[in-house]
Amino acid sequence: MSIERIQQQFRDSAAAKLDALDHLAAPIAAAIDTLFGALTNNGKVLACGNGGSAADSQHFAAELIGRFERERPGLPAIALTTDSSIMTAIGNDYDFNQIFSKQVRALGQPGDILLAISTSGNSANVLEAIEAAHDREMIVIALTGKGGGKMNEVLFDTDLQICVPNDRTARIQEVHLLTLHCLCDGIDAMLLGDAD
Repeated sequence: MSIERIQQQFRDSAAAKLDALDHLAAPIAAAIDTLFGALTNNGKVLACGNGGSAADSQHFAAELIGRFERERPGLPAIALTTDSSIMTAIGNDYDFNQIFSKQVRALGQPGDILLAISTSGNSANVLEAIEAAHDREMIVIALTGKGGGKMNEVLFDTDLQICVPNDRTARIQEVHLLTLHCLCDGIDAMLLGDAD
């Protein structure tokens, strides 16, 4: 394996993050405020995505329920990607595109947040989850890339989109992970102090 190729991956990742910095800082700050408001008013976060985005959903829920970098009480979050019995039952009995939306309709309440993650913005099951969240009077925070895709058509003005200005899935996922860490850090800063 070429050392230069590996070094280029690091450079590309760093460049993607730096390119996104000015573009994403304001929507990330707005998302932190929205999450903080929901979580301190008895709301919860439901998170969904496919593949690497499913893993990001689980990662975020784990850091809210457990902790990020500082000790604090757990915060209510559910990754809709983790229960194989629910997902296979819905996928088999209904349709794969409903694996998240049926959970949102069952678990979501007004004032809750749906964290909808799709690198392309075109994942059909995530789009259906957004529709279900709107039916349940939830706010959606969408993490996307590649211009936002079909999510641009389904998000409400009250929703937030954090769209990574990149077209490479790996780079988008890397910025999504940094974004999730920013969200966790911002929530903790507001809860525990040091909020600027």
